Amino acid sequence: MKAFMLLGMLAVLPAHAATIAMEDQSQLQPTTAHPPAAPFQPPQESELPDNAYGKLVRQGYALFVDTQRLAPQFVGNGLNCSNCHLDQGRLANSAPLWGAYPMYPAYRKKNDKVNTFAERLQGCFQFSMNGGTPPAADSPEITALSVYAYWLASKAPLGVELPGRGYPDVAQPAKGYDLAQGAQVYKGQCAVCHGAEGQGQKVGDSYVMPPLWGKDSYNWGAGMHRINTAASFIKHNMPLGKGGSLSDQQAWDVAAYVNSHERPQDPRLIEGSVEKTRVKFHANDGVNLYGQTVDGVLIGQGIR
Repeated sequence: MKAFMLLGMLAVLPAHAATIAMEDQSQLQPTTAHPPAAPFQPPQESELPDNAYGKLVRQGYALFVDTQRLAPQFVGNGLNCSNCHLDQGRLANSAPLWGAYPMYPAYRKKNDKVNTFAERLQGCFQFSMNGGTPPAADSPEITALSVYAYWLASKAPLGVELPGRGYPDVAQPAKGYDLAQGAQVYKGQCAVCHGAEGQGQKVGDSYVMPPLWGKDSYNWGAGMHRINTAASFIKHNMPLGKGGSLSDQQAWDVAAYVNSHERPQDPRLIEGSVEKTRVKFHANDGVNLYGQTVDGVLIGQGIR
């Protein structure tokens, strides 16, 4: 669905790709080591022009980092865009905006159509922000966010999958995931910021640390409900400021633990049926627990 340049492809291949077909690692021939490609560097605020364009970029930035306060009519939980796209959408391996904008329009399996970047943002409001009806494609909110993303990507090549785009995949460990071990990882590494019950932290009425489950977190339609997606985000970015400190197994275990808890219902719920919704939208959507029974409890019933 996307056009790739050869160098862009090589930069994002998993480190083990060259050895997949060879069981005996001792037969590998020595290769010349190449340093990993440096992540793309977006422009700095000091480079913004003092005109209408610069003003709109700043509006998009403000909306991105303070979404729940500046666009409350489109946010149904306690999250901001910057909770999943760290460092104001700049950080490599945290789905940075500069890695996303140049790749649209693009086909998305989620809604089985070619999406514009505006439509992609609308999906974020509907699912990750649990916002119900998203802003119109030509709304001030979508326009400002699109201009901010464009500015961050303004020096990036068009249609090239840059290193650091998205959340680089973390393969599921051979033993799968363990919810009990995930609970221990959460207690030791995550609860200090996100709360013992995943409730996040507030100052006044605003969240300063995002809730990971419950009524104010992302809903069952958000991409982060996939254990594999959450594991990739966690592995590269968590604990905050210590990305890469957890093992692959720990990342998968804690991602599964987080996503074994209830959260707002998938807005695509079919006829009130979790099972019908699971079959249509979740059965082939990565690794997830929606519609499955864990310890005798049906997961995916939503927050009532």
